[in-house]
Amino acid sequence: MPALPSWLAEPLWGQFAALLPERPEYHPDHPLGCHRRRISDRIVVDKMLQLLRFGCSYPAIADTTCSATTIRNRRDEWIVLGVFARLKQIALESYDRIVVLVLDQIAVDGSITKAPGGGEVAGRSPVDRGKRGLKRSGMTDGYVIPLAASWPGPTDATPRAARADPGPPGRPRTVAR
Repeated sequence: MPALPSWLAEPLWGQFAALLPERPEYHPDHPLGCHRRRISDRIVVDKMLQLLRFGCSYPAIADTTCSATTIRNRRDEWIVLGVFARLKQIALESYDRIVVLVLDQIAVDGSITKAPGGGEVAGRSPVDRGKRGLKRSGMTDGYVIPLAASWPGPTDATPRAARADPGPPGRPRTVAR
């Protein structure tokens, strides 16, 4: 079952494909001179759209056309190349042309989630007497269109969107206009 109708998926693929570097079908440096064909970027993008649409895990969406490892590896490769950052900028510019973002009315909000059981991401809460928890922040325009979201690390009380260093690639950032 397709994650999106073709009238929406085709233009998305066109924009995404224009951002991707050219890659050979076979790896040219392979010691045996041959190797399995590289999984098509189109298949991987379709799998990523399914992940976003259905909210399932990588292993749940993987099948004979593409493994969960391939999806994650290609995602990481594209994050390093800055493909998703450029795609986000294209999407915001396109949305701004169609709907017109209301950037003179920006709302920023945050919430603290308690995590009494702990976990890797749950650190000491900056406001709740050191109890374990996680602080999340978000930013929207006047029409409540999400522009940025952040969640600091376990020992960091300052949201990533507010820091001079935006954090690792692939994390949502504030919109530079």
